[in-house]
Amino acid sequence: MNLLSPSSWPDYELIDTGGYEKLERFGRYVLRRPEPQSVWQKSLTERDWNNADAWFKKEKGKFGTEGNERGEWILKPKMPQQWFVSYVYKDMRLRFRLGLTAFKHVGIFPEQASNWDFIYDSVLSLGVNFPKILNLFAYTGGASLAARAAGADVTHVDSVKQVLTWSRENMEASGLADVRWMCEDALKFVKREARRGNRYNGIILDPPAYGRGPEGEKWVLEERIAELMDACAQIADEQRFFCVLNLYSMGFSSLIAENLLRDYFPKLKNIDYGELFLADRSGKRLPLSVFGRGGN
Repeated sequence: MNLLSPSSWPDYELIDTGGYEKLERFGRYVLRRPEPQSVWQKSLTERDWNNADAWFKKEKGKFGTEGNERGEWILKPKMPQQWFVSYVYKDMRLRFRLGLTAFKHVGIFPEQASNWDFIYDSVLSLGVNFPKILNLFAYTGGASLAARAAGADVTHVDSVKQVLTWSRENMEASGLADVRWMCEDALKFVKREARRGNRYNGIILDPPAYGRGPEGEKWVLEERIAELMDACAQIADEQRFFCVLNLYSMGFSSLIAENLLRDYFPKLKNIDYGELFLADRSGKRLPLSVFGRGGN
């Protein structure tokens, strides 16, 4: 089992954690946000935390369809609603438009940079011209752009139209083009691809704990993940294939991710699994998701 964190990212820093909050820098702006897993004491003073450019305050009892906390942002003067950050790995140069949402998110999950690097390297190592990559529950497209930057033919699936628009902005800001955008329920899309006989060289899964499809389809991770994995196994290329599975549910262990990959993709080699984390300035490591990944 491995613990992974982005190795170098000048545009991002986890400054401090504790008291169920996290203090982060995205580019030139410092944000203060809730973090349910940050259960220890803060290292910096409350004065340090109050210097944040934006502070997300929760509305008690208010949640979105995926269990996200609703609230409002309190902004210091000159704090914009939107701005850009960049991420560089080898020849991959990505650029993301960030924004302050009503659910405390800003458009990227920084810990996922470790998976972006893996996706970029995996696409290049496939030895296939324009390999087909499927990104499910794809959000604002970091994984899709990593695959596209490596030369993949990418299909990006998410159930929220506004998020697809955001993803397209990130693609254009990164100097990329020709990602296939699908506003779909992930499970329905995969089952349809299986019926059509389509195959993919890479599948990226980042399912939420709870969610809704574009037509109100209900998603509960514990109830549907096995069905989704079975459907994905039917569209995996038998010869050249890799898979990335990321799980944000706090009740899931990385061993579950490993077992799912071994069960549904028995030909995968070099399966890696563990936790993605970010370390703050004091050295405290904040766990943020579990992952499993491998290729054949």
